[in-house]
Amino acid sequence: MTTAAQRSAHAALDAARPAVARLDSIRGPEDTAADLIDIWTAVESSLRALSGSNAMSGQGLIREVRQRQLIDFDQANALAELQAVHDRLQSTSYRPSESDIAAARAAVSKLDGALVDATSPVPSATGPRDPMLREAATTPFTASPPQTAGAPPPLVARRRLNVPSWAILTSAVVVLAILAGGGYFLFGRRGSDPLEEGIAAYQRGQREVAANAFSRAERENPRSPRPHIYLARMARDVGNYSLATQELKLAIEADPNNALALREMGANLLMQNNYELARTFYVRAVQADPSDKTAMGYLGCTLMRLGRTTEATAFMNRAGQGPWSSCTPAPAPKQMGDPAGPAGLVKP
Repeated sequence: MTTAAQRSAHAALDAARPAVARLDSIRGPEDTAADLIDIWTAVESSLRALSGSNAMSGQGLIREVRQRQLIDFDQANALAELQAVHDRLQSTSYRPSESDIAAARAAVSKLDGALVDATSPVPSATGPRDPMLREAATTPFTASPPQTAGAPPPLVARRRLNVPSWAILTSAVVVLAILAGGGYFLFGRRGSDPLEEGIAAYQRGQREVAANAFSRAERENPRSPRPHIYLARMARDVGNYSLATQELKLAIEADPNNALALREMGANLLMQNNYELARTFYVRAVQADPSDKTAMGYLGCTLMRLGRTTEATAFMNRAGQGPWSSCTPAPAPKQMGDPAGPAGLVKP
């Protein structure tokens, strides 16, 4: 990233600060909505300056900046939350909430942190830090005393060793075996699958390591849906359903009949109480893989939420016991934007 790009990104983000400051005052929802839209506009301009691309916007722009590793996974999540707020504000009937205001503050703070990290001075590379290494690097080279002209070179006694040819051949084979084994451990492991690295890091709870590995796997194999699926799971884990939806759309575009991607999209929609659309993706998942009992069980759960009890019971019985077994009919409708998720539903 060039210094000019850094300065432009800072300047663009500075345009959001007056609107952020106004969020502390008590005003009408229309004024708050206008400020939130202005904040996203400034953030989007900053991201464009950071990436050097004026043609991208929204989730695609956030994704581009994230893939270039100019922001980390948590920063991308915060920006995606603000972008989702901006999308909701496109409806004139929507009234911004306290969580929307918090999302705007968090996004500006996170992006500000990313720009500070990018522009912070790096240690000087003029010499080694270690005192011993620095001393070794600066100590003048002293040549060995020259030999007196005409003096004969020192004699080195040489002794011919009588080594059998079979011993030489055996030693050569052993050395080659050692070199081959060492090459495997040194170079074979370096070429390990980034997807598997990401899965292992995700299971250990190392989210940033996992996100970097999945992003690398995505770049190396753009037609694979699996990196997108895991990135979607990570986003859903922290309640960022908009980013999860974006990743799952990319996974399904890569492989429209991938049963796991279809099931994950169903789970993402189910957690947002979008039962009818979740049902369609669970149906597609079961059609793609009739042996997937998880998809079958949650299809039954979704049908239960839709009040289609007979069909729901049939699918849940076919799936057998599982987290979906405790699914109950949908409660009374809640207010839009309730983050609690479906009552009585074990997270899929």
